Amino acid sequence: MSDKLCKLSILSVEAMKFIFSFLLVFYFAANVQAIPLPLEVSAALKQAHIPQSSVGIEVREINSRVPLLSVNAQRAMNPASTMKLLTTYAGLELLGPSYSWKTEAYLDGKLDKGVLQGNLILKGYGDPRFNIEQFWLWLSELRARGLREIQGDLVLDRSFFNVVEHNPSEFDNDPLRAYNVGPDALLLNFNTLRLRYLPDGNRLRVISEPPLEGVQLENQLAPLEAPNCENWDDTILIKARGDSVVLQGGYPSECGEREQNLNVMPHTRYVAAVFNAIWQELGGSLKGNTREATLGANAKLFATHHSAPLSEIIRDINKFSNNVMARQLFLTLSTQSGAAATIPSSIETMRAWLRAKNLNFPELVLENGAGLSRNERISATHLAQLLRSAAVSPMNAEFTASLPILGVDGSVKKRLKGAAAASHAHLKTGTLEGVKTIAGYVRSQSGKEWIMVFLINHPNSKSGGAAQDALIEWVQKR
Repeated sequence: MSDKLCKLSILSVEAMKFIFSFLLVFYFAANVQAIPLPLEVSAALKQAHIPQSSVGIEVREINSRVPLLSVNAQRAMNPASTMKLLTTYAGLELLGPSYSWKTEAYLDGKLDKGVLQGNLILKGYGDPRFNIEQFWLWLSELRARGLREIQGDLVLDRSFFNVVEHNPSEFDNDPLRAYNVGPDALLLNFNTLRLRYLPDGNRLRVISEPPLEGVQLENQLAPLEAPNCENWDDTILIKARGDSVVLQGGYPSECGEREQNLNVMPHTRYVAAVFNAIWQELGGSLKGNTREATLGANAKLFATHHSAPLSEIIRDINKFSNNVMARQLFLTLSTQSGAAATIPSSIETMRAWLRAKNLNFPELVLENGAGLSRNERISATHLAQLLRSAAVSPMNAEFTASLPILGVDGSVKKRLKGAAAASHAHLKTGTLEGVKTIAGYVRSQSGKEWIMVFLINHPNSKSGGAAQDALIEWVQKR
């Protein structure tokens, strides 16, 4: 054999060795389950009648290339609200932690001695948390700037979000629930009415906030005895009839004071009712009606309200799992090009961002970025990869600070309270009918930082919290 052929043979053997080694590493990385599922976790799943085939789990040290524990981690599963991890991380990197939303007031007409001969136009840009207190202060600022009487109409420009009309009944046929509020460029106070139930002997007072001009509250509730107060609102029937909110059924007085937030009217009607109530309180008047239209060329900017920065907004989104705020942020992701926000363009913006970060999630299905969906999907291993990427991102401090602290606040305030793991984990939860998930970071007693993802998709998922808690404690002890 010639020297040339020998060299080629040696190179071929070395190449084969390299390829074999690469494939071996890839195989173990894809199929590794270095250790079996901890016995306490298996026992809790068995107790809940949840088969191991219905969970997706991955546990890995932040700097490790391979997971310590991996169970069905490649399977696409419904993540529920842990999908907000993807939306908020993308928001921080694409928009920046100091990003803020604006809401603008324009005058379409002449303002003279406090009287506007024309229309007041409010244009929204998707502020996720424009609450009643901020709105009151902003309208007070309009009064201080010299506006008192509006001879024309209140015009609402909601065109910044180009979305189809939202059906609040679509998800679970419960349109009054606050979590079913749809996104809107001119979102005010989450479009909700807060009802406070105040028992007073045999009487029951119900007060509503904020004040809604022209909206009547009809309290037809009767006192009721309840075996427990966990589901205190199950016996209350609420109906929205035009400009009336009717309360029927019974209220368990022994449960004391309670409150709930309801989505009782469309966005435009809600903004008009709140505006009129506050504007009258401030001594202003509106002669015309409320209508929707886009901003005209002759209108002049009068005042601008700026939201809190994104780094603060995402704390509400993740700690309290606010769905409508997550939807607002998700739509905002696609507005940086100057075009109106749409769901398809936000989905493509998210996918392009993932590609740029070399995060290949072929099973990913996005619908609204909030996880309030029967269609959204991601695997446990890719959710873990996302968390690892966030851990080494310059935005890590802001991102981690937005997550609920185990046993301390947010959606995990009551979980493992007083246990050794309390205060040692930042975890985002998710819950839907048939879905219970948790994902985030756990610091073990040895000082190591771990990523933990535990997804359950099963009819008995509601009983799966004990298994998730068992895994948290197991990781914390390592």
